[in-house]
Amino acid sequence: MPLDPRTPVIVGVAQRTWRDGDAPDPIEMCAEVVSVAAADAGPGDRLLARAASFAVVDIASRRWADPAALVAARLALAPGETLRTELGGDGPLLLLSDIATRIAAGHLDAGVICGAEALATLGHARRAGDEPDWTALDDGARPSRVLGTARAPASDAELAANLIAPVVVYPLFEHALWARSGLSLQAHRARLGELWSGLSQVAARNPHAWSPQAVDAGTIATPAPDNRLVTQPYTKLLNSNIQTDQAAALIVCSAGLAEGLGIPRERWVFPLASAHANDHWLVSERADLHSSPAIRHAGARVLADAGVGIDDVAALDLYSCFPSAVQIAAAELGIDPFADRRPLTVTGGLTFAGGPGNNYVTHSIAAMVDQLRSSPADVGLLNAVGWYLTKHAVAAFSAQPGPRPFTTSTVQTAVDAAPRREVAIGVSGPATGEAASLVYDREGRPAVAAIATLLDDGRRALGKSDEPATLAALSDAPLTARPVSLGAAGTFTLLD
Repeated sequence: MPLDPRTPVIVGVAQRTWRDGDAPDPIEMCAEVVSVAAADAGPGDRLLARAASFAVVDIASRRWADPAALVAARLALAPGETLRTELGGDGPLLLLSDIATRIAAGHLDAGVICGAEALATLGHARRAGDEPDWTALDDGARPSRVLGTARAPASDAELAANLIAPVVVYPLFEHALWARSGLSLQAHRARLGELWSGLSQVAARNPHAWSPQAVDAGTIATPAPDNRLVTQPYTKLLNSNIQTDQAAALIVCSAGLAEGLGIPRERWVFPLASAHANDHWLVSERADLHSSPAIRHAGARVLADAGVGIDDVAALDLYSCFPSAVQIAAAELGIDPFADRRPLTVTGGLTFAGGPGNNYVTHSIAAMVDQLRSSPADVGLLNAVGWYLTKHAVAAFSAQPGPRPFTTSTVQTAVDAAPRREVAIGVSGPATGEAASLVYDREGRPAVAAIATLLDDGRRALGKSDEPATLAALSDAPLTARPVSLGAAGTFTLLD
């Protein structure tokens, strides 16, 4: 059967990492990788001239309003539209799905997606009391469209309980997984070390990785002066690293345009299907702290639309901001992350390859394209995550066209039907411990704990404590199923 000329294909990819703390302006970084991606496809400027859509993943290093317009201008291009994403790691897949859908519908011939972060360079400059000489903010500019969900990630009750950032919230999920495992703290952390060591081995083979060295499991899992305990049970090496200088770009076009421009077929990689959904927005309202209905439904839809099962997928990249994100995504996709022989990343993950703000998945797509070009019979699958396992996207790829045209789906209705807990505010009295997030200071001392508890009526209540005896009691045993007394001011006391 002849290939529909409107079929979207990724034809050009590029990545670059600046390692010396002197990365250029992120706008310039984007312009550079876009040019390299066009050259990777072959036609270079002829391809860019046909790209009517320019999209940039939200840049954290400096908050330009319409960065895509600035990148296009740097390349002397005038695309018909510019796009930007809202804050969130799902942004790159939202952009890819949007551009691929419009190519398939005949509304677009080609589009560019890029992103860059120079957070390491920015940090160096600020520590020296300086600001880098970057493109001025474009106050008043407006992109043609902004994709993604813009909403505060946490409620007042969650913030009051110290659930204020991913580095605090993801350990809450890990605590729930640890309790379910039945392992001691040391045994559970050792498993996480093995999991993350596997990622580092992939990073060691990735020329674009920020930290391209294999690290053994014991080093990762053992607290040390240069690998301090950040939260329970995460050492520094079990956290993502956003302090990087990295950029990546993708160029997507129709199969008809690719043929017309003479782009060799061996450069093509097909996005087969994608799906998106948000889990219940507030962590405190989710039925449990160890699952993701959004990943479950989005993954099932993508696999069905791509015509494959999870065991047919050869290349994986599971979003690895923290170990709990990998374990939960793997479980929802039908993978045992501790036993599966397939690498769980094509980059090395956000700790070792680098976690450049919202743009990691642009890198993972580029790496996936490179791998599938080398193994054209394979299918690849990756996922993206925003906020606290809140915003999700899943996509499948292959160097061979799929059994049906590209589709992008929302599975939000199915996710919204999942059970939801009511949150009890200002309650006091007995409760049952569910999970805890214990934060350590830089000297390795427990500093503050946030907990989730369940009341007899099924509602969830949150609490916080900085009382030393309470923190010590949480340091080596799960909170799950332990009796707790809640105070009306949002405090708690362990009763055992």
